[in-house]
Amino acid sequence: RLSSFLACHQLLAMPDCLRPLALVALLASLSAPGLGALGALRMRVPCQQLGALRTRVRSRVAASERPMSPNLNVLGTELQCCCDNVRGTGIGTGFYRNGLCATGPDDGGRHTVCVEASAEFLAFSKQVGNDLSQPLPEYLFPGVNPGDRWCLCAARWKQALDAGRAPRIFLQSTHEKTLQFATLEQLKSFALDLDEAEAAVAQLDTLRAQMERALKSKPGELPE
Repeated sequence: RLSSFLACHQLLAMPDCLRPLALVALLASLSAPGLGALGALRMRVPCQQLGALRTRVRSRVAASERPMSPNLNVLGTELQCCCDNVRGTGIGTGFYRNGLCATGPDDGGRHTVCVEASAEFLAFSKQVGNDLSQPLPEYLFPGVNPGDRWCLCAARWKQALDAGRAPRIFLQSTHEKTLQFATLEQLKSFALDLDEAEAAVAQLDTLRAQMERALKSKPGELPE
């Protein structure tokens, strides 16, 4: 109960960029016993704060249960896994902790950029007030080490880009919503999988062209 009590207060007090990640972990612990523990906090947490937390929990649960539309990457192809087991911890990256840099209306931080963290970027992130290297096990956050793949907030990546400290990325694992923050050319210039990604796009274009020719062919006529 004490750990749940502290988790609730830390959730309400932490920076906006980390709060969605912490909420995911809190929800993961809210099984039937977990919900009972939350109820036991009624006498310890001020009513207005408990009500705000309950609203966030219900919203997050509802969002996780909604059918999700197909996730696409910045190239318009299917979004690939970024990392579903960070350093063997069993924890996946992404707002939904499923290894994908997927997003939704409940993900205010837009955790959409699949990066390979560098020591330089992690030092920059800590300098601007977001220490990603510090593990928070209670929030299913293993901390980010150099070399780790992690779904980074799109705004944070753009901030690092403007400062000349942006980490390299994986285009096929970076959600299309990232294009609201950076151009495709900017993203390509930092891509570790550029050749593979462009090959996938070329294959998709070939298949699309074949389908279009098949649709235009006359009955009984073989498509080219």
